[in-house]
Amino acid sequence: MLDFLAENNLCGQAILRIVSCGNAIIAELLRLSEFIPAVFRLKDRADQQKYGDIIFDFSYFKGPELWESKLDCKPELQDLDEEFRENNIEIVTRFYLAFQSVHKYIVDLNRYLDDLNEGVYIQQTLETVLLNEDGKQLLCEALYLYGVMLLVIDQKIEGEVRERMLVSYYRYSAARSSADSNMDDICKLLRSTGYSSQPGAKRPPNYPESYFQRVPINESFISMVIGRLRSDDIYNQVSAYPLPEHRSTALANQAAMLYVILYFEPSILHTHQAKMREIVDKYFPDNWVISIYMGITVNLVDAWEPYKAAKTALNNTLDLSNVREQASRYATVSERVHAQVQQFLKEGYLREEMVLDNIPKLLNCLRDCNVAIRWLMLHTADSENLQAWFREISKQILSLNYDDSTAAGRKTVQLIQALEEVQEFHQLESNLQVCQFLADTRKFLHQMIRTINIKEEVLITMQIVGDLSFAWQLIDSFTSIMQESIRVNPSMVTKLRATFLKLASALDLPLLRINQANSPDLLSVSQYYSGELVSYVRKVLQIIPESMFTSLLKIIKLQTHDIIEVPTRLDKDKLRDYAQLGPRYEVAKLTHAISIFTEGILMMKTTLVGIIKPSELMPKLKELGATMDGFHRSFEYIQDYVNIYGLKIWQEEVSRIINYNVEQECNNFLRTKMTCHIDQLNTWYDMKTHQEVTSSRLFSEIQTTLGTFGLNGLDRLLCFMIVKELQNFLSMFQKIILRDRTVQDTLKTLMNAVSPLKSIVANSNKIYFSAIAKTQKIWTAYLEAIMKVGQMQILRQQIANELNYSCRFDSKHLAAALENLNKALLADIEAHYQDPSLPYPKEDNTLLYEITAYLEAAGIHNPLNKIYITTKRLPYFPIVNFLFLIAQLPKLQYNKNLGMVCRKPTDPVDWPPLVLGLLTLLKQFHSRYTEQFLALIGQFICSTVEQCTSQKIPEIPADVVGALLFLEDYVRYTKLPRRVAEAHVPNFIFDEFRTVL
Repeated sequence: MLDFLAENNLCGQAILRIVSCGNAIIAELLRLSEFIPAVFRLKDRADQQKYGDIIFDFSYFKGPELWESKLDCKPELQDLDEEFRENNIEIVTRFYLAFQSVHKYIVDLNRYLDDLNEGVYIQQTLETVLLNEDGKQLLCEALYLYGVMLLVIDQKIEGEVRERMLVSYYRYSAARSSADSNMDDICKLLRSTGYSSQPGAKRPPNYPESYFQRVPINESFISMVIGRLRSDDIYNQVSAYPLPEHRSTALANQAAMLYVILYFEPSILHTHQAKMREIVDKYFPDNWVISIYMGITVNLVDAWEPYKAAKTALNNTLDLSNVREQASRYATVSERVHAQVQQFLKEGYLREEMVLDNIPKLLNCLRDCNVAIRWLMLHTADSENLQAWFREISKQILSLNYDDSTAAGRKTVQLIQALEEVQEFHQLESNLQVCQFLADTRKFLHQMIRTINIKEEVLITMQIVGDLSFAWQLIDSFTSIMQESIRVNPSMVTKLRATFLKLASALDLPLLRINQANSPDLLSVSQYYSGELVSYVRKVLQIIPESMFTSLLKIIKLQTHDIIEVPTRLDKDKLRDYAQLGPRYEVAKLTHAISIFTEGILMMKTTLVGIIKPSELMPKLKELGATMDGFHRSFEYIQDYVNIYGLKIWQEEVSRIINYNVEQECNNFLRTKMTCHIDQLNTWYDMKTHQEVTSSRLFSEIQTTLGTFGLNGLDRLLCFMIVKELQNFLSMFQKIILRDRTVQDTLKTLMNAVSPLKSIVANSNKIYFSAIAKTQKIWTAYLEAIMKVGQMQILRQQIANELNYSCRFDSKHLAAALENLNKALLADIEAHYQDPSLPYPKEDNTLLYEITAYLEAAGIHNPLNKIYITTKRLPYFPIVNFLFLIAQLPKLQYNKNLGMVCRKPTDPVDWPPLVLGLLTLLKQFHSRYTEQFLALIGQFICSTVEQCTSQKIPEIPADVVGALLFLEDYVRYTKLPRRVAEAHVPNFIFDEFRTVL
């Protein structure tokens, strides 16, 4: 007969795919339950007030038009709704797809049952599938997994949260209008049940049976599945547990399935006393707390309280004498196996020969240990005695294991006989070396015979007996005990490895069917459970780096403050001074303490230093530099003792810390109205005292102290701050210019007066200064925004220079390679735009993104050429910026040594940030805006000069000098050809201007 799970058996493969999908769905639900946006819970008053009008439960469906009309009446609610949609649509969609997959699962299962009944699968009916061993397992699992999905959803994702998410998806997603959308069915299945997982919450009536009956399922199928689970050992587990007292453990997985499936036929729980008595006698005679799926536990005392037949049947189990008997029995077993395990795990006891000769004894011990662990962990989860027992037993028991070996038994016996005969007949006794060799060979062959007696069933039995999936969640309560054991005895780390390996075996349960079905979900589901396991292991072993870095901090203090570095040449009379035996002995002692944690540290990643407060920046940086150097040398010193890559950990961790904390360092020298930057000296000065605030030496100091990653982190932070500032500027532009009727009228009048831009403006002084006077109120905020951007751009330029210098000095080959690669890429891109048939990086190609990160880290970039934000067309934008510039010119004067400087400290304007801020702002918009802006400046210069000539004023006005200097600096900063400026201003004016300078 065709194997039920054969690839060409359509009936078997169909149900296998369903079960595989079920395990994947549960993993996705568990994964998503950890990422529920808090706003959907509407717990605190602030969220209720802010989002209460845009987040709806299912009451929304009674009148969606009414709710939407309320939103339409309030623009602020529309903005909030749109922002909420953008922030949450991705996660809401993922939740919806998970909910949809639950509904699709039960629809697929019902369709499969219908196909069985209708004879779609030749020679297969529901009855014949249940007669097949694999078939009955899969059918039972299919129904059980659906029940687990519903319970997981209700336990992990509250009913109100589900409703709000589904309504949000309905409102925000275009899929709601799809013809094949099954939103209604999903909503009916997953509407709130009233259940709450909060302690003390009241259980809703008829829960969970009414929940389980929302999608009808074939009643005869449910009845037949329950019948199989009542009567059969569907997984043949009893053979792995031959002792009668272990029977409930052997059938524990089947018991969990039966517990869940009984809710699909609640009449058994209510009224079928004989059936419930049979179920309890078989599955729950000595236990009443069960694990239903990956550590999700249920206490039958509470779960079966509303069901008369189930509660009555459970009374025998809960009888005080029975409870006392079970507790006493497992206490006795734990003491007995404790002694056995301690004996087994003595150094040198578990030799291969001993294992081979005592397999039955070891298996019996394994069974007793694991049965006791299961019962005690489930029934005394909060018991301190259990925790103490677990600490003593689990660290040792779980490492009992041995490798199987393959050999041909009969041939081995023949070989042994042949070796005996060759020694006897060929009289080799006189050659002691040969005799010894033959004796050793026979010994190994005898060992092979004993090894061959280890059947695969032994390993299977060990796997079954050692199942720890029931403790997937309970194990967390033992974390503090494990950590204390490691703190007291660091060598305990190596023994805990067995515990983690045993816990890893729990992953087999949800992955078995997925793997059998060759499902693409295997990777996703295994990553979820593996990630959970790794997180737990890290949580337990967190104590290792904590202890290690406590010692390392003492070493750092000694290295930094006490131990003097030995020079390359040393006079012998000073040898005693440099010996420093006391501090060096202390370092050696601490090093030994750290080296004990070698195996554990490889699993860890932690923060090494804290926050540096930004006061008196340069002295603090020098002090920090000494401390960081101590850290660096200590890592370099300690890495060989703990077998880690010290430099790699140092760079990764310090980089992470820098990125997190650098903002406080940055804000110290961003004072918009207090400093001025002298471009020739590359230095910032206080406007009032004329004292130096900071210079390029600052960034050299940061480079020395924090390294390239520190300086690069500061650069990235400034980049984000520029983005934020430009976004704020756009909002301000809309508010103070585009929504002010007076300002708009002034701008329209000025536009009419200066059109066309190539003409000379008659009576220019009056027209320009009239416009400036009418718009005076808007320039204060405008100036502050422009200056902030300009200051940050200067800082970014200085950082880029320092990074580039450092890269060329320390990594000249890297610098050369990056520059050449950058030039080659730019040449290819330019060639593509000239000839589109030539290659160009595709959208999914990350080359340009990755090379940008390298170029910025090496300082091979120009911050002034960056596009920081995306922009839309803004009315009046060129003329507003032109008017802003000429409004600032009277506040400035030309100095032959320093260039443009502020006239009055009380009305501060800093020239370089002003120029760079305007340049950066214009760079964010279409180039035609820049062209118009430059044309307006050119027109202003020509018109003012024309008016001075007609009035026979011999000197060039100060404002014209400022405007010409702006054009000169604009060309210099952007590295554009001079003809860009000369296109708007005649050459003779520039020549006259240069003679004045």
